[in-house]
Amino acid sequence: MKLLSVNLARPKTVGYTAQPEGLTGIDKRPVDGPVRVAAPGPKGTGGSGLAGDAVCHRRHHGGDDQAVYAFAREDLDGWERDLGRPLANGAFGENLTTAGADVSGARIGERWRIGSGPLLEVTSGRVPCGTFQGHMAEKGWVKRFTEKGAPGAYLRVIEPGEIRAGDAIEIVHRPEHDVTVALWFRAVTTRRDLLPRLLAAAGALHPESLATARRHVERNGA
Repeated sequence: MKLLSVNLARPKTVGYTAQPEGLTGIDKRPVDGPVRVAAPGPKGTGGSGLAGDAVCHRRHHGGDDQAVYAFAREDLDGWERDLGRPLANGAFGENLTTAGADVSGARIGERWRIGSGPLLEVTSGRVPCGTFQGHMAEKGWVKRFTEKGAPGAYLRVIEPGEIRAGDAIEIVHRPEHDVTVALWFRAVTTRRDLLPRLLAAAGALHPESLATARRHVERNGA
């Protein structure tokens, strides 16, 4: 497993975001390294975990539990075939484009060491939004992405460090539970009956997802 590219964004004004200023940081492009990775701070105030990367809508994006977004090149290749057009690394707004890693099959709480640099921990996946649909300029994109069920992974920074394209990705810890990013995605989108299963990953799960799962159990039982 390795890091194919590190992708950063500068704020960009577009017509498809709900942000009043029309700014977005979804359009990420590969950069030469090294890039510093560190915990950015709480959601709402902290942005990206990667130095130089723009997060414009901090109510829903960025912060410690969504500090880094990773997506597999293999999944981008699949979308290239489906859409009939090329997709560059960073096309889905991911910070890390990986090779050889089953990103959506990663378990919540799984820890990755990138090269000799940062230690990252999987917390959740990406839920598609209107900005993502506008960026892709594909009709029904949110539905299509949801049906595919391979959302890529958000990670928090456990130990800071520097990364660059070509760095190895090593799984240094894999929890015993079976709560993968793909299962998480189904639970929070199309299969709410799966929410109780997320509690097996409570120690590492994104706090918002943990709260959602607990409310579901309180209201509906396990």
